[in-house]
Amino acid sequence: MRRPTKPKRLYIDFDGFFASCEEQADPGLHGRPVGVIPFAGARNSCVLAANPAAKRFGVRTGTAIAEARRLCPRITLTPQRPDLYVRIHRRIVAAVLSVLPIDVVCSIDELAAVLGDRDRPEEVAGRIKARVRAAVGERITCSIGCASNRWLAKIAADLEKPDGLTVLLPADLPGPLLGLGLGALPGVGRRMRARLKQAGMATVEDIWKTDPGRLRSIWGSVNGARFWYALHGYAVEPPVTRRGSIGHGRVLPPGERNVQAARPMARQLVVKAARRLRREGFFARRLTLSADCLDAPFWTASAVLPRANDDLTCLGALSALWPAFAEARSRDAVFRIAVSFDRLTPSDEAQLELPIGEPDEERRLARLTAAVDSINGRYARTVVGYGGCAPPDGYVGAKIGYGRIPGHEDFR
Repeated sequence: MRRPTKPKRLYIDFDGFFASCEEQADPGLHGRPVGVIPFAGARNSCVLAANPAAKRFGVRTGTAIAEARRLCPRITLTPQRPDLYVRIHRRIVAAVLSVLPIDVVCSIDELAAVLGDRDRPEEVAGRIKARVRAAVGERITCSIGCASNRWLAKIAADLEKPDGLTVLLPADLPGPLLGLGLGALPGVGRRMRARLKQAGMATVEDIWKTDPGRLRSIWGSVNGARFWYALHGYAVEPPVTRRGSIGHGRVLPPGERNVQAARPMARQLVVKAARRLRREGFFARRLTLSADCLDAPFWTASAVLPRANDDLTCLGALSALWPAFAEARSRDAVFRIAVSFDRLTPSDEAQLELPIGEPDEERRLARLTAAVDSINGRYARTVVGYGGCAPPDGYVGAKIGYGRIPGHEDFR
């Protein structure tokens, strides 16, 4: 396995992205601490993102809203606007592409690129920062890391924030890594830290001094050995993963946390997720409905699907699940509702499975669904739907997650 002698990968991590976008969009927020929250009036929730000014007071992603106000009484808490963040993300991607080809869009605020043999990392990073500033403004900054593989480049991007640049040379290893906690290493979560500790490894230095076979044993897979080689600066890149599920969830606003209000939300979430199935080229064989309730246990149930991605079949599965949910949680406050499709089959791998006695049913549903998608696509919004439930207000199906960037269709 090859161990490069100079950086080969560049990783860009935007600083407090959602909050910085809000600060850039509103001149009245310039220079002020800003935190983004799920929706207006949210109290029993947490901060989704904090800009650098808020972080100086100790406000971070996941900080409870009440705690954020205590830490920083002057903080401005603003509801999330996913459509704004996606628009700015697209401008950022275009700006970066004008300097360097993008290898992977890891998330809405993280990008990875391959450095050429002749590229000088410091010069490339400087050009990227300048192009981004010109494209989206001074308030949206990024920290850049350069290293011999993407995994180390991501770590390097975290070493100097905000608006930093760290070039991690293979010859410098492991020095800059030794002061990090295990939680700073991508892929080492709470459970893995516990397993490493049980194996007598509590520091980065402990992992550095072991061997790939030992880590493979601790991980229980080849990913442990891959981790060791990545840590030591070898040209190892993350394996390609296959999507396992597609779903959406939403926290219900105060005043609407009941089974009756949750029903139209669940319908809309199913429709949005079914549209994603079609756009991304999948069929699903199972729908799972789940709900978090205040002062009540987590509730979940699943329904088997006949290899579907059309709205009618998926909504029918939701209707089959709903009576049990309504009965179990009729008196409870429904805090969050979510739907998820899994047991996915790519369209180009799926075998046609027509129900016996109804040879044209699947084709009929496919034609109907294609017609509805075509009409909605023509007007860039939902003008044709199923049933009598009016769509809920706000963002439904446009949630931004790691590795999940909504398309313009998600905001219809």
